[in-house]
Amino acid sequence: MATLYVTSLEDYSGKSALCIGLGNKFISRGLTVGYMKPVATATAKWIQERLVSEDARFMKQALSLPEPLEILSPVVLTPELLETVLSGGGHDYAAVVRAAYDEVSANKDVVLLEGTTGLVEGAIIGLSATEVAHLLNARVLLVVRYKDDLSLVEDPLVVRRTLGDALIGVVFNVVPPGKMSLINEKIRPYLNERGIKVLAVLPQERVLFSVSVNDLAEHLHGQILNNPEQGEELVENLMVGAMAVDSAIEYFRRKDNKAVITGGDRADIQLAALQTSTRCIILTGNLRPSPLILSQAEDLGVPLILVKPDTLTVVEEIERIFGRSRFHQERKIVKFEQLLEKHFDYETLWAELGF
Repeated sequence: MATLYVTSLEDYSGKSALCIGLGNKFISRGLTVGYMKPVATATAKWIQERLVSEDARFMKQALSLPEPLEILSPVVLTPELLETVLSGGGHDYAAVVRAAYDEVSANKDVVLLEGTTGLVEGAIIGLSATEVAHLLNARVLLVVRYKDDLSLVEDPLVVRRTLGDALIGVVFNVVPPGKMSLINEKIRPYLNERGIKVLAVLPQERVLFSVSVNDLAEHLHGQILNNPEQGEELVENLMVGAMAVDSAIEYFRRKDNKAVITGGDRADIQLAALQTSTRCIILTGNLRPSPLILSQAEDLGVPLILVKPDTLTVVEEIERIFGRSRFHQERKIVKFEQLLEKHFDYETLWAELGF
C-alpha cells in the first residue's frame, strides 16, 4: 500500500483539487482509495454536532468513502484546543491520527492525505507536515500556486531540504500562459538536477477561479430572493451596473457568466443585465426589486441576491474571494481533471509509489 501526503505552503494552492483528481485517477485504474485530512484548521465546520473539515465532507461524497467524518477528519486545530494544550491538557493527538489512519487504510491500495498549509501548522500537537509524513510513512507531493518566478524555485527547495527523499515532486498550479515556457525550459531542469521532479505545470483556467452563486450570497450575508436551485451556478466575471441605461446592454454583452452588481433601485440596469448572459444580480443597499424584475428573473432562472452594503463595498468584498473559493463544484472537478490528464506525469507518480 502507498500513502501520499499532499501539502502546500500557501492557502488555496489546489490541495483538494489535486486529491480528488488523483483519487479518481487511481480509481479508474482499479485501485482502492482511502482519504484523510489528519489535521483540519480554517475549513472546519459543525456538522451533526461534531467539528469536522469541510474538505473531508466533500471528499467523502466525491470519492464515495465509507468511513465516518470523525475518522476522515480526526483532529481539528481550534482556538479552544490550542488553549487546552497551552494549559497542559489535551490528548495524544498523534495516536488519534494513527488510529484513524489504520481504519482508513485497511484494505486500500493507496491513501491520500490532505495536509495543512505550510510545514509548521499543527506542530503544537506534534502533527506538522513533517511529523505526519514520518508518522504515517507517507510520500509527499508539494503543490505550488504561481505567485512569482522566485517562489516556484524556492518553495520546492525549502520543502526538499526539510523532507528529503520523502518528497516525490512538485505540481505548479495556476500558471499564467506567459510563464509556461520559463518553467518547462528553465525551472524544471534546474529542480530536476537537485532531485526534485516537476510532475505537472497546470495553466490558469478561468472556471477554476469562479465562485458559485451560493458562495457569493453566503460571503455577502445576502438573501437569494428567487431560483435557489441555480445556487451552484458558477460566476466567472464581475460587472458593476452604474452606467446610463442606453449603453448598459452593450456593456453587459462584453462578458458571459457574470454577476452584475447594481443598486436595488436601478430597475433599468437590472432589465438590461437580464437580457445578457448573467448568472446572478446582486442588489445593493438592501433595496428590494420591483415585481416586474423579480418576475422576469424567475422566468429566466437568474437569482437575485439582496445585500445590505453599498455597491463599492460589495465589489471590494467579492474581489477578495475570486480565485479563493472552495473546490466543491462538479464543473470545477471536471475541468481540473482534464488539466491533469493533459499535463500530469502519472507514470512517474506510479513508479514513485511502487505501482
